[in-house]
Order: sequence, then C-alpha cells, then structure tokens
Amino acid sequence: MSDIFESQAAGPSAEARSNAAEYTVSEISNALKRTVEDTFGHVRVRGEISGYRGPHSSGHAYFSLKDDRAKIDAVVWKMTMARLKFRPEEGMEVIATGRLTTYPGKSNYQIVIDNLEPAGAGALMALLEERKRRLAAEGLFDKARKRPLPYMPTVIGVVTSPTGAVIRDIIHRIKDRFPLHVIVWPVRVQGETSGAEVAAAVAGFNAIAAGGPIPRPDVLIVARGGGSLEDLWGFNDEALARTVAASAIPIISAVGHETDWTLIDHAADVRAPTPTGAAEFAVPVKAELEATVANLSARLKACMSRGFERQRTALRAATRALPSPDQLLALPRRRFDEATSRLGRALTVSTERKRARLTAVRLTPATLSRRLAEAKKSAARDLLRAQAALRALVRERRGKFDRTKVRLSAEPLARRQAIARDRLTEFARRGDHAVSLLLERSRTKLDHSERLLATLQLSDQSILDRGYALVIDAGGKLIKRAAEVSQGAELTLKFADGTAQATGGALRLRSARLASKPRDPGSQGSLF
Repeated sequence: MSDIFESQAAGPSAEARSNAAEYTVSEISNALKRTVEDTFGHVRVRGEISGYRGPHSSGHAYFSLKDDRAKIDAVVWKMTMARLKFRPEEGMEVIATGRLTTYPGKSNYQIVIDNLEPAGAGALMALLEERKRRLAAEGLFDKARKRPLPYMPTVIGVVTSPTGAVIRDIIHRIKDRFPLHVIVWPVRVQGETSGAEVAAAVAGFNAIAAGGPIPRPDVLIVARGGGSLEDLWGFNDEALARTVAASAIPIISAVGHETDWTLIDHAADVRAPTPTGAAEFAVPVKAELEATVANLSARLKACMSRGFERQRTALRAATRALPSPDQLLALPRRRFDEATSRLGRALTVSTERKRARLTAVRLTPATLSRRLAEAKKSAARDLLRAQAALRALVRERRGKFDRTKVRLSAEPLARRQAIARDRLTEFARRGDHAVSLLLERSRTKLDHSERLLATLQLSDQSILDRGYALVIDAGGKLIKRAAEVSQGAELTLKFADGTAQATGGALRLRSARLASKPRDPGSQGSLF
C-alpha cells in the first residue's frame, strides 16, 4: 500500500519506473477464491444457526453459523437441502460439513454445506436413522396396522414416572374432560434401564386378563417430558419399539415436546405432541358429549315437528283436492231417481205379466201335488246339506278348540315359572357373593389401615415393642446421653413387658455416624 501511495505522489514518471504488477478486481477475487478453496477444501464447522428463514423460493437456504466471537455465512443448495435428515431451525447448534469459498460480488467468504447434523448427536442420529429404516422395512410403522382408539374408554393405563409433573398433568386433564379409572405403572423415564422398564410395563398391561381383579386398560399412554436426544434415547430402544408395535391394546405416545420424535412415536398407534394432548386424545369431553346429545335430541324433536307439519299440510292439500259430498253423490242420486221412476212402470208391467200368466195357467190338484213333491225333495236336499255343513262346522270347531286347549295348557306357565325361580335364585346367590366380596374388601382395607396406624405410631410403647428400652435415673428422669450416667448410679431399665434395676458403671463414650442408605429410585410403589 505504501508503494501505491508513493507512486501516486510521484506522478506519471514514478509510475513508469515501478516494477509492481497490476491486477484487476476480478483477478484478485479469483485468486483469493482459489486460495481459500485449495486450503479449506473440506472442513467441519460447529456453530449456532443464525438468520435462518427457511428455504428460498429457489429451494436454496441461506443463513449464518456463529459462536461467541465470530460468524460465517453458509449456504445449502437445493439438492443438498432435500437430502438433510432434519429441518434446520433458528438457534440450533449444528456441525456443518462442506467447503469454504468466496463470493466475489460482496468480497466475503462462506461455507457451502454438503451435510448438516446436530452438534454432539451425530452418531446417535445416524444410529437412530438406521434403526428407523430397518424397522420401517419390517412394516412396524405401517399405518395399516395401527388400531383406532376407543371412543369411550373405561380404564386408561399410563406408563410414566410417578413423581414427575407428567402424571399430574395427565390425571388433571382426564379429570377435567371425563373422569374415569386410571392405572399408573411406575417406570424410569431416563437412563440405561428406562427402555427395558417401559417395554416391561407395556407387556405387563397386555398380560392383564379381562375380568380379573385388576381391570384391563382400554388404551395405554406412554408419556415423558421434553429433553435432549440423549435424555430421550431410552425411547429409541429397538426392543421397546417392537413391544409397542405388538401391543394388543392401542397405545398413545406422548414422549417429549411437539418437535421431539422417537421410535416409539412411529410404532405407537397415535402420537400426541404433549402428555396433556395424549389425555385429550384418550377421552372425549363429557360436557361436549352431553351438549351434543342435547343438541341431537332438540334436532330430532324439531325434525319430528317439521315432519308432522309437512304431513298435516299435505293432508290438507289432498283434502282440498277431493270433491265435495254433493259432487260425489250427484251422479248416484240422479241414477237413483231414474231407477225409481222406471221401477214404478216396471212393477206395473211385471204385475200385468204375472196376472196374464196366472190367468193362462190352470191350477189343478195334480199340479199342486207335483209342485208339493218337488218342494219336499228340495227341502230334503237342503236338510241333508245343512246337516253335513253342521257336522263339518262342529268338527272344525272341535279341532280348533283342541288346538287352543293345547296352547293354553299349564305346562308353559310352569316352565316359565321354573325359569324365573332359577333366575331369582341365581340373582340371590350373586347378591350374597357380592356382599361377601364387599365385606372382605372392606375388612382387608381396615386391616391394612390398622397395620399402617400401628407402623406410624410414635408412642414409647410401640418403640419398646420393637426391642428398645428406656433408661431412667433414681429421680424418674429419662436419660438420653451416656454422659449423664454417673459411677454407681441407680438406674431403672424399662422394657415392653416390665422394668429391671441396674447400677451405672464406668462408661466409655463412643459416637457413631450412621450413613443413611440411599433410596433406590426404582423401588417406587405401584399406584394401582
């Protein structure tokens, strides 16, 4: 730079005498580009994503990688973006693999990323992806094998830690929406044994027999709060994923937050974004169901009312379309009048004809005898027919009576009475058994409460019953320290069943610090 300034000050003559080569801006930029790319052809850079706004309209993604002291521009081309195994997000710490280059248009340098992985989780992510591909190839994640959740479950099983906030959130949400029976299987949700414990809990719930003393859940919830990939690694266990996929009970996975995905989320029948969301998936809202039923009832009543009204309107329209009684009777009335007028003339004509016939016919005793004989024969035939018809009617009525008598016998009534008596006896036996079972459960609960009360009692008699003794001096004062015992002092030792006298001797004080045994976090009691 000093040479350049000196040449400018010296004028054209000094410029002519200079031996320094001249470069264009493009030449300098290309030379820097080649130098950077040759020196840093392949690098791995760890940093935090900054300025990420998603892929550009062209499909490329532009952002920066930064730490507490520096920042470098980064670009992910469209083809590389499609191959990434996860979606970059603002503030995510990642390890970028690529090559450094320069951008002559702005005189800055940048890294062209070929691969991107979460910082510190590269090996775990690769292992997780390998397991996911293998299990998916076996069909464990297929949507066809996933079972629908029951709409109205009666018992819900929850596999989670009994001391965390997750179980309280789930129980509180279920209580608000639709209170029902919840069974909790306590497990560790973090650590090396968490996957095996969760798998054993899922298998244990499936092993519960229907109708047993412990109700079989209709749906299972496997839940845990959010955390890092390492914290949630127990739920990426292959054996756990296979156990969840083979479960006969529908399973809702609620592990981590909405952005956390594990193998159990793919193997479960339903994946919930949060434990509270799992409770919402498991049970409907009772108030909404009641409102829906009320709404459907109101709609049914309205539909019935509208249907009746439409039928009533149609009936009225049909009534208006029918002719009046006068119109209906007009033609028959006219015919009747015409027939009446013709009947008078026809009677007169018929009377004249009958009179003429009678006048022409001569009534003799032989004619009367013949007609009388014909009438007798006709009456005899009619009598025979009437007797045959009467006998047939009697036979038919007798057969019908016999059939009715069989149906009205007392045997069916006796059989029904016997069945009803057996049912009543069975109900009485079941009622006695239920009362006995209820009394036995109450007696067991009372015995347990008595034992718990005896265990929690802090009186001196309960302490003496466990093998301890009280030391009392001659004045009746309780001695609590060995230093309070003097040589030759008269002492009284109080035991559970009586007292004994003793004399104080030479005592050597010795203090012992008992270290409390750490409590096994796995020895959590079941909350059945």
